[in-house]
Amino acid sequence: MPEGRRRIAPFIALAVALAVGALLIVLAGSSSARDESADTFLLDKPAPPVVSTLLSAEAGAADLAFDLSRRKGSWVVLNFFDPDCVPCIAEHDELVALDRQQRQLGDAGAELYTIINKGSDAEVRQWFAEKGGDWPKVRDPGGSISVAFGVAQVPETWVIDPNGIVRARLIGEVTAEGMGGLLQQLRETMS
Repeated sequence: MPEGRRRIAPFIALAVALAVGALLIVLAGSSSARDESADTFLLDKPAPPVVSTLLSAEAGAADLAFDLSRRKGSWVVLNFFDPDCVPCIAEHDELVALDRQQRQLGDAGAELYTIINKGSDAEVRQWFAEKGGDWPKVRDPGGSISVAFGVAQVPETWVIDPNGIVRARLIGEVTAEGMGGLLQQLRETMS
């Protein structure tokens, strides 16, 4: 190696080490957002059409049709999920609590649906059997629902009002308390 390059090499290594160290400090100091809303071109517009099938709780049971437009009259929460997504797994207990909370509100409560485009039916059934959560799971095998909503990365959670209008998009993990508060605020806004 020429003499000039030998003198510069330690400085280059030091600069790279400092840059990597700074990146690690920034990443370590960042917190994973919860209940973080995100802008979307769909906000305050009709939700994209969603027609699919529901994953039955038991293998071999008949597929049930799902059509989001038939949910008009109800608040709908769509949670985009994959069974191998670490943040999805981390937020799951919050979704169980949210579902329980909304069911206690009766007709005023929101209906929770999980949109799944990864994992076999058997894997998803087993995952929910072990972790809980008896709300409907909507198949999205080709990812067309995710594309229509512009889902960048799971988990993402969307709120659709009783008129079929998109009212919120939350990226990352959500909490039952945060979602419950958001739904209540949206209900009051529409009153």
